Amino acid sequence: AKMAEQTERSFQKQPTVFLNKKQGAGKKKTLRHYFSVGLGFKTPREAINGTYVDKKCPFTGNVSIRGRILTGVIAKMKMMRTIVIRRDYLHFVKKYQRFEKRHKNMSVHLSPCFRDVSIGDVVTVGECRPLSKTVKFNVLKVTKGTSSKKGFRKF
Repeated sequence: AKMAEQTERSFQKQPTVFLNKKQGAGKKKTLRHYFSVGLGFKTPREAINGTYVDKKCPFTGNVSIRGRILTGVIAKMKMMRTIVIRRDYLHFVKKYQRFEKRHKNMSVHLSPCFRDVSIGDVVTVGECRPLSKTVKFNVLKVTKGTSSKKGFRKF
């Protein structure tokens, strides 16, 4: 981990990488631990080449993806490394033989390896162990959503 990534009070490092290698002999290769989450999801370039340290990242941290795979649209991005996604679905009302729209909001961990993510993007999330009181899912893939509601966001 470079000094640029050291924003916390405690030294941030990956627990699986030994940083105090003997001086002299050896090539200058950045030590980084990353892996594939499986299920056909590609490990992002930023996870392999980046310098961030995130113990809850599915590609570089200590979480395994198991259980459900869901999709949703990003609704809020006001937390640190956590986003709120909105999942819309239809509920059938038997009495009227019709569907009604319903939605659920979910808090989801967003790894720093996903850059340039904005509200309205469609994300694929995978279930993992509980990461906090409300977070039980981890972002695995981000697909650019339709251009944001009402007007322009970026040029």
